[in-house]
Amino acid sequence: MKKIITGFLAIFALLFLANCTSQMPTPANLNKEWMLVQFQDFSKDLMVSSKANMNLTNINQAGKFTANMGCNSMFGTATFNANGNVTFSDVGSTMMYCDKAMDLEAAFGKALPTMTNFKIDGHYLTLSDNTGKMMKFLAADWD
Repeated sequence: MKKIITGFLAIFALLFLANCTSQMPTPANLNKEWMLVQFQDFSKDLMVSSKANMNLTNINQAGKFTANMGCNSMFGTATFNANGNVTFSDVGSTMMYCDKAMDLEAAFGKALPTMTNFKIDGHYLTLSDNTGKMMKFLAADWD
């Protein structure tokens, strides 16, 4: 009987440990809304008037982000780690047509999954890839 109980405990412990995953902590100062201020050849005026933003307020709990470039809602999963690496996956979007926002939105949606690095400098978040392409955000709560 003692061997059976020990066997069940060992199996239970193995199953418990198999379901554990280690996650790199997400930097706390990412958990906010960010306004897009620099991206490719798009003007800052266009980004401001479109209210182009990425919302990372749920990044710590679920790893989810949302974004809007003036028309459609974008969404997906993002993983930030303490080494300055980021991975965007499962990026999707609603599919409405908006005359003036489509170019910015299409370029952002195409570039976002290629971003692999992030850096926070004061009130700015910069995402970049390994070729030097980047997008820069300003914290929306900064006055």
